[in-house]
Amino acid sequence: MKRIQNLIDQGEGAMLDFKKEISNVHRIAKSIVSFANLHGGTLLVGVNDDGTISGIKTEEEKFMLEKATEFFCTPPIELIIHEWNLRGKMILEVIIPEGKDKPYYATDEEGKKWVYVREKDQSLLASKVLVEVLKRKHSSRPSIIKYTSKEKALMDYLQAHPRITLKEFSNMVNISRWRAQKILVNLAAVGVIRVHDIEKPEFYTLGM
Repeated sequence: MKRIQNLIDQGEGAMLDFKKEISNVHRIAKSIVSFANLHGGTLLVGVNDDGTISGIKTEEEKFMLEKATEFFCTPPIELIIHEWNLRGKMILEVIIPEGKDKPYYATDEEGKKWVYVREKDQSLLASKVLVEVLKRKHSSRPSIIKYTSKEKALMDYLQAHPRITLKEFSNMVNISRWRAQKILVNLAAVGVIRVHDIEKPEFYTLGM
């Protein structure tokens, strides 16, 4: 009980989300895949955004979670669910492990599948580049990086500057944006650089 209260006291963040209830399987699928696509996380169902306990009927919420993970998350995601009684009100602790088959997709109301990632306390749509990075990172084929003059020029630039965009890199080494993006995806997949797709345009920094 003390551990759960400590979680609530932390407030929402990159690995913790509060849900008063689960009223929409599509929205909860979005939250679930956003955690699975990064480092995993925890949902506390029956807890308001401000950390107060609203309480839930646990069987109804578990049914919605199971429906979301089985039918609206691709691939399906295994959850670890614990029930807790806090001050006479029931809540669910829903643990979402980091996925082993990234990227995970959530199906929306129109049947379209989208990749989401967790950024601070929000579940955000992943860019096409980030989706490709997730695919490459978790491909059965190992990523092999050949450091040509273009990769070396990129690394030298990032040693002296905090960030670079796709357009800047493409212009700097005088190659097409398609070739530049391929290089950036390859380097991001092995952790040499990081992709930041929350701001527009997205940009890249050193991985360390």
